Amino acid sequence: MEDPSSSRSKSSIEELMAAYQSGDQKAANALIECVSPALYRFFALHSGDRRHADDLLQETWIRIHKARHTYRFGEPLLPWLYAIARHVKIDAYRKRRHERYEEPLKTASDQLVAAAGDKNELPDLDTLLQHLPASQREVIVMLKISGLSLEEAARATSCSVGSVKQKAHRAYEKMRALLAGSNDSTRQVEPT
Repeated sequence: MEDPSSSRSKSSIEELMAAYQSGDQKAANALIECVSPALYRFFALHSGDRRHADDLLQETWIRIHKARHTYRFGEPLLPWLYAIARHVKIDAYRKRRHERYEEPLKTASDQLVAAAGDKNELPDLDTLLQHLPASQREVIVMLKISGLSLEEAARATSCSVGSVKQKAHRAYEKMRALLAGSNDSTRQVEPT
């Protein structure tokens, strides 16, 4: 399976989308197979719940199907897809925010230390990303995990390139601070 962020793959997914628009079911299936892992990861990193991520992915493909006629061939496809995915995520958040209950507040360092387990082990990326605000997490997933360019991420989030850069910079700073805090916490626990 090709990485949807590679340049060769970008042109082929755009061709798949054009064929899908003209009613080619095989192209639709190939597009879904190619892009779904990246979209699933986008949702999984935001929700932390696999079933919820599956539901969001399914809803995204339903919306893509309904809106497929609006895609303009020649335009980058990934920003268009991520914009739809982002709107699905926002709509789901609005529906679910009334269902959530408050949880006891733990500091990010406590959670990172607990997630790391071993004193020499760093927390995984998913754990770090859960501590970022949603807008920063979204930008990091698009830029670093999905491989979108700054311009593509800006188009997908309806932000300026400068805003995307700023969100990414703040996310990097927060992750550095979290990692430094988890390292400090583990050092304090160790006997001297």
